[in-house]
Amino acid sequence: MALFDLPLDQLRTYRSAAKEPVDFDAFWSATLDEARALAAPAAVTEVRTGLRTLHVSDVSFSGYGGQPVKAWLIRPRGVDGPLPVMVEFIGYGGGRGFVNDWLLWSAAGYAHLVMDTRGQGGGWRAGDTPDPEGSGPQSPGFLTRGVLDPHTYYYRRVITDAVRAVETARALPFAERVLVSGISQGGGLALAAAGLSGDAVAGVIASVPFLCDIRRAVTITNNDPYAEFARFCRLNPARAAQALSTVDYVDGVHFAPRITAPALVSAALMDLTCPPSTVFAAYNAIPGTKELELYEWDGHDGGRGHFAARAVDFANALLA
Repeated sequence: MALFDLPLDQLRTYRSAAKEPVDFDAFWSATLDEARALAAPAAVTEVRTGLRTLHVSDVSFSGYGGQPVKAWLIRPRGVDGPLPVMVEFIGYGGGRGFVNDWLLWSAAGYAHLVMDTRGQGGGWRAGDTPDPEGSGPQSPGFLTRGVLDPHTYYYRRVITDAVRAVETARALPFAERVLVSGISQGGGLALAAAGLSGDAVAGVIASVPFLCDIRRAVTITNNDPYAEFARFCRLNPARAAQALSTVDYVDGVHFAPRITAPALVSAALMDLTCPPSTVFAAYNAIPGTKELELYEWDGHDGGRGHFAARAVDFANALLA
Protein backbone atom coordinates (compact mmCIF):
# COMPACT_ATOMS: atom_id res chain seq x y z
CA MET A 1 0.00 0.00 0.00
CA ALA A 2 1.04 3.58 -0.56
CA LEU A 3 -0.40 7.07 -0.49
CA PHE A 4 -2.21 7.65 -3.79
CA ASP A 5 -5.05 10.12 -3.24
CA LEU A 6 -5.15 13.85 -2.49
CA PRO A 7 -2.78 15.32 0.13
CA LEU A 8 -4.24 15.48 3.61
CA ASP A 9 -4.62 19.27 3.63
CA GLN A 10 -6.74 19.02 0.48
CA LEU A 11 -8.75 16.10 1.84
CA ARG A 12 -9.82 18.15 4.83
CA THR A 13 -11.58 20.67 2.58
CA TYR A 14 -12.49 18.41 -0.35
CA ARG A 15 -16.05 18.59 -1.67
CA SER A 16 -17.58 16.24 -4.20
CA ALA A 17 -18.50 17.55 -7.64
CA ALA A 18 -21.44 15.12 -7.82
CA LYS A 19 -24.78 16.87 -8.28
CA GLU A 20 -27.77 15.75 -6.25
CA PRO A 21 -30.71 14.61 -8.43
CA VAL A 22 -33.48 17.22 -8.45
CA ASP A 23 -36.02 14.60 -7.38
CA PHE A 24 -33.80 13.00 -4.72
CA ASP A 25 -36.13 13.64 -1.78
CA ALA A 26 -39.25 12.72 -3.73
CA PHE A 27 -37.63 9.51 -4.96
CA TRP A 28 -36.75 8.33 -1.47
CA SER A 29 -39.99 9.51 0.09
CA ALA A 30 -42.03 7.50 -2.43
CA THR A 31 -39.78 4.46 -2.06
CA LEU A 32 -40.03 4.42 1.73
CA ASP A 33 -43.77 5.15 1.76
CA GLU A 34 -44.33 2.15 -0.49
CA ALA A 35 -42.23 -0.11 1.74
CA ARG A 36 -44.08 1.02 4.86
CA ALA A 37 -47.47 0.49 3.22
CA LEU A 38 -46.54 -3.10 2.38
CA ALA A 39 -44.90 -3.91 5.73
CA ALA A 40 -46.05 -6.66 8.04
CA PRO A 41 -45.23 -6.75 11.76
CA ALA A 42 -41.73 -8.03 12.49
CA ALA A 43 -41.43 -11.64 13.61
CA VAL A 44 -39.08 -12.07 16.57
CA THR A 45 -38.26 -15.65 17.58
CA GLU A 46 -35.99 -16.58 20.47
CA VAL A 47 -32.98 -18.71 19.54
CA ARG A 48 -31.27 -21.06 21.98
CA THR A 49 -27.49 -20.72 21.94
CA GLY A 50 -24.60 -21.55 24.20
CA LEU A 51 -24.05 -17.83 24.85
CA ARG A 52 -25.37 -17.83 28.41
CA THR A 53 -25.07 -14.12 29.08
CA LEU A 54 -27.01 -13.14 25.95
CA HIS A 55 -30.62 -13.22 24.83
CA VAL A 56 -30.68 -13.99 21.09
CA SER A 57 -33.58 -13.69 18.66
CA ASP A 58 -33.99 -14.40 14.97
CA VAL A 59 -35.81 -11.45 13.39
CA SER A 60 -37.66 -11.18 10.10
CA PHE A 61 -38.87 -7.70 9.18
CA SER A 62 -40.35 -6.14 6.05
CA GLY A 63 -37.86 -4.28 3.89
CA TYR A 64 -38.11 -2.95 0.34
CA GLY A 65 -41.46 -3.71 -1.24
CA GLY A 66 -42.57 -5.52 1.90
CA GLN A 67 -40.03 -8.28 1.19
CA PRO A 68 -38.70 -10.16 4.24
CA VAL A 69 -35.24 -9.34 5.56
CA LYS A 70 -33.46 -11.37 8.24
CA ALA A 71 -31.57 -10.00 11.23
CA TRP A 72 -30.07 -11.07 14.53
CA LEU A 73 -31.20 -9.35 17.69
CA ILE A 74 -28.68 -9.82 20.50
CA ARG A 75 -28.98 -8.26 23.95
CA PRO A 76 -27.65 -8.78 27.46
CA ARG A 77 -29.64 -11.37 29.36
CA GLY A 78 -31.34 -10.32 32.57
CA VAL A 79 -31.66 -6.62 31.74
CA ASP A 80 -35.28 -5.62 32.28
CA GLY A 81 -35.14 -1.88 31.65
CA PRO A 82 -34.79 0.12 28.43
CA LEU A 83 -31.73 -0.46 26.26
CA PRO A 84 -30.07 1.54 23.51
CA VAL A 85 -30.18 -0.35 20.23
CA MET A 86 -27.25 -0.46 17.81
CA VAL A 87 -28.38 -1.29 14.28
CA GLU A 88 -25.42 -2.63 12.32
CA PHE A 89 -25.03 -3.08 8.58
CA ILE A 90 -22.58 -5.50 6.95
CA GLY A 91 -19.66 -5.11 4.56
CA TYR A 92 -19.82 -5.99 0.88
CA GLY A 93 -20.39 -9.66 0.11
CA GLY A 94 -21.11 -10.74 3.68
CA GLY A 95 -24.27 -11.90 5.40
CA ARG A 96 -25.31 -12.04 9.03
CA GLY A 97 -23.44 -15.32 9.63
CA PHE A 98 -23.42 -16.74 13.16
CA VAL A 99 -24.48 -14.94 16.33
CA ASN A 100 -21.00 -15.38 17.80
CA ASP A 101 -19.67 -13.12 15.01
CA TRP A 102 -21.42 -10.17 16.70
CA LEU A 103 -20.55 -9.85 20.39
CA LEU A 104 -19.07 -6.34 20.76
CA TRP A 105 -22.19 -4.24 21.24
CA SER A 106 -24.07 -6.62 23.51
CA ALA A 107 -20.91 -6.87 25.64
CA ALA A 108 -21.01 -3.08 25.87
CA GLY A 109 -24.57 -3.22 27.17
CA TYR A 110 -26.52 -2.54 23.98
CA ALA A 111 -29.23 -4.40 22.17
CA HIS A 112 -27.73 -5.19 18.78
CA LEU A 113 -29.78 -5.60 15.60
CA VAL A 114 -27.59 -6.99 12.80
CA MET A 115 -29.27 -6.64 9.40
CA ASP A 116 -28.63 -9.33 6.80
CA THR A 117 -27.89 -7.91 3.33
CA ARG A 118 -30.24 -9.13 0.63
CA GLY A 119 -28.61 -11.29 -2.02
CA GLN A 120 -25.22 -11.27 -0.28
CA GLY A 121 -23.55 -13.83 1.93
CA GLY A 122 -21.44 -15.76 -0.57
CA GLY A 123 -18.28 -13.70 -0.26
CA TRP A 124 -16.94 -14.05 3.28
CA ARG A 125 -19.84 -14.64 5.71
CA ALA A 126 -23.05 -16.56 5.03
CA GLY A 127 -26.40 -14.81 4.60
CA ASP A 128 -30.07 -15.78 4.66
CA THR A 129 -31.96 -13.06 2.75
CA PRO A 130 -32.68 -13.45 -0.99
CA ASP A 131 -33.04 -10.57 -3.44
CA PRO A 132 -36.05 -11.57 -5.55
CA GLU A 133 -35.82 -8.64 -7.95
CA GLY A 134 -34.50 -9.17 -11.48
CA SER A 135 -32.06 -6.94 -13.32
CA GLY A 136 -30.60 -6.24 -16.73
CA PRO A 137 -26.96 -6.58 -17.78
CA GLN A 138 -24.51 -6.27 -14.90
CA SER A 139 -20.90 -6.83 -14.03
CA PRO A 140 -20.46 -9.74 -11.58
CA GLY A 141 -21.15 -8.43 -8.10
CA PHE A 142 -23.81 -6.03 -6.81
CA LEU A 143 -22.71 -2.50 -7.70
CA THR A 144 -24.19 -2.58 -11.23
CA ARG A 145 -27.24 -4.78 -10.57
CA GLY A 146 -30.17 -2.90 -12.11
CA VAL A 147 -27.99 0.19 -12.55
CA LEU A 148 -29.68 1.47 -15.70
CA ASP A 149 -32.65 2.82 -13.75
CA PRO A 150 -32.71 4.14 -10.17
CA HIS A 151 -36.04 2.35 -9.63
CA THR A 152 -34.54 -1.06 -10.42
CA TYR A 153 -31.16 -0.43 -8.80
CA TYR A 154 -29.98 -2.93 -6.21
CA TYR A 155 -28.96 -0.30 -3.65
CA ARG A 156 -32.39 1.29 -3.72
CA ARG A 157 -33.62 -1.96 -2.21
CA VAL A 158 -30.77 -2.35 0.28
CA ILE A 159 -30.99 1.24 1.55
CA THR A 160 -34.73 0.82 1.99
CA ASP A 161 -34.03 -2.32 4.01
CA ALA A 162 -31.63 -0.30 6.16
CA VAL A 163 -34.19 2.40 6.94
CA ARG A 164 -36.77 -0.26 7.74
CA ALA A 165 -34.24 -1.90 10.09
CA VAL A 166 -34.02 1.37 12.01
CA GLU A 167 -37.81 1.55 12.18
CA THR A 168 -37.95 -2.07 13.34
CA ALA A 169 -35.43 -1.31 16.09
CA ARG A 170 -37.39 1.72 17.26
CA ALA A 171 -40.52 -0.43 17.57
CA LEU A 172 -38.88 -2.92 19.95
CA PRO A 173 -40.59 -2.69 23.36
CA PHE A 174 -37.33 -2.12 25.23
CA ALA A 175 -35.74 0.27 22.71
CA GLU A 176 -34.46 3.48 24.21
CA ARG A 177 -32.43 5.28 21.56
CA VAL A 178 -31.29 3.86 18.22
CA LEU A 179 -27.83 4.25 16.71
CA VAL A 180 -26.51 2.94 13.37
CA SER A 181 -23.10 1.58 12.47
CA GLY A 182 -21.17 -0.31 9.84
CA ILE A 183 -17.86 -0.82 8.08
CA SER A 184 -17.34 -0.27 4.33
CA GLN A 185 -20.67 -1.09 2.65
CA GLY A 186 -22.12 -1.14 6.15
CA GLY A 187 -20.73 2.34 6.77
CA GLY A 188 -22.32 3.62 3.57
CA LEU A 189 -25.65 2.12 4.61
CA ALA A 190 -25.32 3.72 8.06
CA LEU A 191 -24.91 7.15 6.46
CA ALA A 192 -27.88 6.54 4.17
CA ALA A 193 -30.12 5.21 6.92
CA ALA A 194 -29.26 8.15 9.17
CA GLY A 195 -29.85 10.66 6.40
CA LEU A 196 -33.27 9.19 5.63
CA SER A 197 -34.34 8.57 9.24
CA GLY A 198 -33.83 12.04 10.69
CA ASP A 199 -34.28 12.29 14.45
CA ALA A 200 -35.05 8.56 14.69
CA VAL A 201 -31.27 7.99 14.78
CA ALA A 202 -29.30 9.21 17.80
CA GLY A 203 -25.80 8.47 16.52
CA VAL A 204 -23.93 7.33 13.42
CA ILE A 205 -20.73 5.28 13.25
CA ALA A 206 -19.36 4.76 9.74
CA SER A 207 -15.93 3.20 9.22
CA VAL A 208 -14.27 3.64 5.79
CA PRO A 209 -17.73 3.95 4.17
CA PHE A 210 -18.47 2.62 0.69
CA LEU A 211 -20.93 4.28 -1.74
CA CYS A 212 -19.52 7.78 -1.24
CA ASP A 213 -18.53 10.15 -4.06
CA ILE A 214 -19.13 7.24 -6.42
CA ARG A 215 -18.41 9.12 -9.63
CA ARG A 216 -14.90 9.89 -8.38
CA ALA A 217 -14.33 6.50 -6.78
CA VAL A 218 -14.92 4.52 -9.97
CA THR A 219 -12.22 6.55 -11.75
CA ILE A 220 -9.39 6.47 -9.19
CA THR A 221 -9.25 2.87 -7.96
CA ASN A 222 -8.89 -0.46 -9.72
CA ASN A 223 -10.14 -2.37 -6.67
CA ASP A 224 -13.52 -4.04 -6.48
CA PRO A 225 -16.31 -3.23 -5.85
CA TYR A 226 -15.81 0.09 -7.66
CA ALA A 227 -13.95 -1.68 -10.47
CA GLU A 228 -17.18 -3.56 -11.22
CA PHE A 229 -18.62 -0.27 -12.42
CA ALA A 230 -15.66 0.47 -14.69
CA ARG A 231 -15.91 -3.01 -16.24
CA PHE A 232 -19.61 -2.48 -16.88
CA CYS A 233 -18.99 0.88 -18.56
CA ARG A 234 -16.13 -0.50 -20.65
CA LEU A 235 -18.49 -3.11 -22.09
CA ASN A 236 -21.49 -0.75 -22.23
CA PRO A 237 -20.07 2.69 -23.07
CA ALA A 238 -23.39 3.99 -24.41
CA ARG A 239 -24.97 3.23 -21.04
CA ALA A 240 -22.30 4.78 -18.83
CA ALA A 241 -24.03 8.15 -18.45
CA GLN A 242 -27.28 6.50 -17.35
CA ALA A 243 -25.43 4.26 -14.89
CA LEU A 244 -23.69 7.29 -13.38
CA SER A 245 -27.02 9.09 -13.12
CA THR A 246 -28.46 6.13 -11.23
CA VAL A 247 -25.72 5.92 -8.60
CA ASP A 248 -26.27 9.59 -7.75
CA TYR A 249 -29.46 8.47 -5.98
CA VAL A 250 -27.51 6.30 -3.50
CA ASP A 251 -24.38 8.42 -2.97
CA GLY A 252 -23.43 9.10 0.61
CA VAL A 253 -22.51 12.70 -0.24
CA HIS A 254 -26.23 13.35 -0.82
CA PHE A 255 -27.40 11.60 2.35
CA ALA A 256 -24.74 13.28 4.51
CA PRO A 257 -26.28 16.81 4.54
CA ARG A 258 -29.50 15.27 5.88
CA ILE A 259 -27.84 13.63 8.89
CA THR A 260 -28.93 15.28 12.13
CA ALA A 261 -27.28 12.91 14.63
CA PRO A 262 -23.68 13.15 15.86
CA ALA A 263 -21.41 11.11 13.59
CA LEU A 264 -18.12 9.26 13.96
CA VAL A 265 -16.39 8.44 10.65
CA SER A 266 -13.07 6.76 9.91
CA ALA A 267 -10.87 7.16 6.86
CA ALA A 268 -7.61 5.43 5.91
CA LEU A 269 -5.08 7.20 3.70
CA MET A 270 -3.89 3.98 2.02
CA ASP A 271 -7.38 2.63 1.35
CA LEU A 272 -7.54 1.46 -2.27
CA THR A 273 -11.06 0.05 -1.83
CA CYS A 274 -12.82 3.17 -0.51
CA PRO A 275 -10.36 5.95 -1.37
CA PRO A 276 -9.92 8.55 1.37
CA SER A 277 -11.15 11.45 -0.76
CA THR A 278 -14.49 9.71 -1.20
CA VAL A 279 -14.85 9.26 2.56
CA PHE A 280 -13.88 12.88 3.20
CA ALA A 281 -16.44 13.97 0.60
CA ALA A 282 -19.23 12.48 2.72
CA TYR A 283 -17.72 13.50 6.05
CA ASN A 284 -17.23 17.12 4.96
CA ALA A 285 -20.89 17.26 3.87
CA ILE A 286 -22.25 16.31 7.32
CA PRO A 287 -23.51 19.61 8.76
CA GLY A 288 -23.66 18.87 12.48
CA THR A 289 -21.57 17.37 15.24
CA LYS A 290 -18.98 14.98 13.81
CA GLU A 291 -15.62 13.41 14.53
CA LEU A 292 -13.10 11.86 12.14
CA GLU A 293 -10.69 9.08 13.05
CA LEU A 294 -7.85 9.13 10.55
CA TYR A 295 -5.54 6.15 10.00
CA GLU A 296 -2.54 7.26 7.98
CA TRP A 297 -0.98 3.82 7.58
CA ASP A 298 -4.08 1.69 7.08
CA GLY A 299 -5.78 0.34 4.00
CA HIS A 300 -9.38 -0.80 3.97
CA ASP A 301 -9.03 -2.38 7.43
CA GLY A 302 -9.69 1.17 8.59
CA GLY A 303 -8.33 1.14 12.12
CA ARG A 304 -9.30 -2.41 13.09
CA GLY A 305 -9.61 -2.83 16.85
CA HIS A 306 -8.46 0.75 17.40
CA PHE A 307 -11.62 2.03 15.73
CA ALA A 308 -13.87 -0.53 17.42
CA ALA A 309 -12.72 0.72 20.83
CA ARG A 310 -13.17 4.31 19.72
CA ALA A 311 -16.69 3.52 18.47
CA VAL A 312 -17.75 2.12 21.84
CA ASP A 313 -16.40 5.21 23.62
CA PHE A 314 -18.22 7.46 21.15
CA ALA A 315 -21.56 5.68 21.55
CA ASN A 316 -21.26 5.59 25.34
CA ALA A 317 -20.53 9.32 25.45
CA LEU A 318 -23.62 10.05 23.36
CA LEU A 319 -25.83 8.08 25.71
CA ALA A 320 -24.25 9.30 28.96
